[in-house]
Amino acid sequence: MKKILLIAIAFTSFTAMGQSSTKAKTLLDEVYNKVKSYDNIYVDFKFALHNSEANVNQETRGDVTLQGDKYLFNYLGSQQLYDGSKVYTIVPENEEVTIENQTEDDNDITPSKMLTFYRQGHNYEWDVLQNVQGRKIQFIKLVPINSNSEIKSILLGIDVETKHIYKLIQTGKNGTKTTITVNSFKTDQPLSKTLFTFDENKYKDDGYYIIRS
Repeated sequence: MKKILLIAIAFTSFTAMGQSSTKAKTLLDEVYNKVKSYDNIYVDFKFALHNSEANVNQETRGDVTLQGDKYLFNYLGSQQLYDGSKVYTIVPENEEVTIENQTEDDNDITPSKMLTFYRQGHNYEWDVLQNVQGRKIQFIKLVPINSNSEIKSILLGIDVETKHIYKLIQTGKNGTKTTITVNSFKTDQPLSKTLFTFDENKYKDDGYYIIRS
């Protein structure tokens, strides 16, 4: 009888986990489809980095404009542009531009996939529902499938009504917690045709040093 009871408990637990994973994937699919329905997206966000052991506490803000795989990313006084082929990192303080091919590590949440990274390489789990200033934010817990990943887990907070990502909380295996909170999420904005075009001559004329790697 005890053996039957243990089997029943295990089966119930397994079924609940399966339902949790299915619910989470369904919501993430809705988020992905919503993101892909827009011609372009502008996100203004707050970025916080915390590691108590290393005594690191940093807060800043940034913004990114996305259109397909292309992006224009403003962060920490520098600008990064991806035109679909090359990545251009512009640092006014150093009067320097670095040009390189786009290379993405599976563990990196780069600007081009910051709203779609969850599609691959993770197990999903339904997590807590929070009320944030009248908005219902449903969290999904993501755990990397790759056991060698430096990421322990990611909590992705999704606005239940808009299906937009509101918050990302990434916990590293080294204890570092990275939090990205969306302040503003705008879609289908009028964009300049040259927004994702790098004008090398302009920066050369301004005395910038061009580095190719």
